[in-house]
Amino acid sequence: MTFIAVSPLQVVELLLAAAFAAVVLFQLYSVLGRRMGRQPQDASKLGLAKVLTPRGPAGATDTAAPIQPTGVGALKARDPSFDPQRFLSGARTAYEQIVKAYAAGDRGVLKGLTSSTVFGAFERGLAQREAAARTEQVEFLQPPRADLDDASVNGETARVRVRFLSELRSRTKDAAGEAVDDRRTAEFWTFERLVTSRDPNWTLARVEAAEA
Repeated sequence: MTFIAVSPLQVVELLLAAAFAAVVLFQLYSVLGRRMGRQPQDASKLGLAKVLTPRGPAGATDTAAPIQPTGVGALKARDPSFDPQRFLSGARTAYEQIVKAYAAGDRGVLKGLTSSTVFGAFERGLAQREAAARTEQVEFLQPPRADLDDASVNGETARVRVRFLSELRSRTKDAAGEAVDDRRTAEFWTFERLVTSRDPNWTLARVEAAEA
């Protein structure tokens, strides 16, 4: 039998090659054995209670209902009649009425739909506009989009925050003439009502800017 002599350098090279192969195989196993994409059990980590199903172009019908904020459950526990979709429909109507009423200077409509704080802010804005002898008309270029962003109950007061996205055309007139301005607005509107009240109507209590 013939033996092949192996030098110490060759032994080291063989050991290094074996170690390298082991590292490659371990990495390959790690990649192939890893779960790819989001798994059902990961849902609780993603904050899905805050995620709203995106809507398509105006007039399109969603194939799935929006995921509602966790606060909706607490609200419905205090007010079983609360229906998110019906609420959004009413909120969208109130939004259009308030925007148009402010443009037209209709204080009666504004006072009936807003809290005293919001109405006071609107009143100051109207007074400044009237002092400048400026008038305004507003039209919606397409139906505004309304998404339920948050809901909560604090004591006897229920609050629901809605994100509105709209495209408007504003026509203003003053001593300098008429100006037409098309703009896209995004705002959070917070509505409130007492859960113990027999009055089913909600009142606009806060307006905040949002990212378009």
